[in-house]
Amino acid sequence: MGLTWKQRVFTALLGTAAVSGLTALLLILVGTINVLLPPDTKFGIVFDAGSSHTSLFVYQWPANKENDTGMVSQALACQAEGSGISSYASNPARVGESLQGCLEEALALIPKAKHHETPMFLGATAGMRLLSRKNRSQAEDVFAAVRQALGQSPVDFRGAELLTGQDEGAFGWITINYVLGLLVKYSFSGEWIRPLEETLVGALDMGGASTQITFVPGGPILDKTTQATFRLYGADHTVYTHSYLCFGRDQALSRLLAELVQASPGLLVRHPCYHSGYRGTLALAPLYESPCVPAAPPGLSQNLTVEGTGNPGACVEALRKLFNFSSCDGREDCAFAGVYQPPVQGQFYVEESAPADQDPWLRDYCASGLYFLTLLVEGYGFSEETWGGIEFRQQAGGTDIGWTLGYMLNLTNLIPAEVPAQRRAQSFGVWTAGVVFLVLTLAATLGAVGVQLFWIQD
Repeated sequence: MGLTWKQRVFTALLGTAAVSGLTALLLILVGTINVLLPPDTKFGIVFDAGSSHTSLFVYQWPANKENDTGMVSQALACQAEGSGISSYASNPARVGESLQGCLEEALALIPKAKHHETPMFLGATAGMRLLSRKNRSQAEDVFAAVRQALGQSPVDFRGAELLTGQDEGAFGWITINYVLGLLVKYSFSGEWIRPLEETLVGALDMGGASTQITFVPGGPILDKTTQATFRLYGADHTVYTHSYLCFGRDQALSRLLAELVQASPGLLVRHPCYHSGYRGTLALAPLYESPCVPAAPPGLSQNLTVEGTGNPGACVEALRKLFNFSSCDGREDCAFAGVYQPPVQGQFYVEESAPADQDPWLRDYCASGLYFLTLLVEGYGFSEETWGGIEFRQQAGGTDIGWTLGYMLNLTNLIPAEVPAQRRAQSFGVWTAGVVFLVLTLAATLGAVGVQLFWIQD
């Protein structure tokens, strides 16, 4: 006896469902390819503990890196409350509180799952160098308080240390050349390339307590103590770098005032760098607290009256006495104070900053300008020909200029790169075919059920 129409249709639908279902399964299992997922993101936190304030920076970079060095970008900049950490020398317990606000901002930005693998470092610069020179025990207490406060955070705390002037200058050089795209950049062809070394620029840092100069000289560096070498993006770099403690803007002006006080016979000091008409009372005790300033002469009054005379020529003459230029007489490879320096060459970028509240600094503007001019021309040796190659910047490429980014770039060399994750996936065509066969399977199955349930037998 032959099959009825209902049985034949039911059998055909079941066969279609089986074949299309098997085809869809084979496409899922066989028609897949390996695809690379977007690289994971790494984060890093750096505190810049300067002489006048502390700043926190959060950086991020793809985990797969480029030639062993991360492509780092700035994700957050935050200025901590209060003054520099050296100002907490008499009360170290409070230094941790001053850093908490910025640290909480950083932790809120970085995903919690990334906290345990995020490196964090605090580098202290000239302010703590001066405190270490003045009172090493107090400096150690401040660092201990910082380590205790930051060590309790959920991130990978790498320590709080005194950064050498040479490291500060070298890391600052890395920063400015990186943000200008002079260490590595993305080409139109979609490849990472290294520009020519001749395009690299020098870095000048005019800090409050120290000043740094760093550049690639035109010849060999004769004094190896002024040489820094590092490897970035598969290339080795050698630069000249030197830091002058006590020659930052604030300390230089304090030293100038102390010299004028020493030369004044009475309780009235005539200041050639202050504008004519200025008159103020000065408390002398804070002036002589800095190790950059010679000890106060005996019998000196607690307060002194300072009167501005507005004499630029006398101002420059007074500023020149701070440098000891005579120690470099007859030497072309010497800056001042007997320090070796090759002739400057190329373009330079200067880290520029300004106080948020201008009024207390107005009296020092003339002195600051003439001091920087004396330092750059007579100290570092810039001339009319090279002066035009100096640019004053607070940011470049949307990133703050300073040593912290250079430090983080160098640190990424020590953080292992991660191979991009792979996942099995279908191409669009295979995926479309699989969907079609799945729909056909479902339709055939539903048709077979309908035939079985609703087809009325004759």
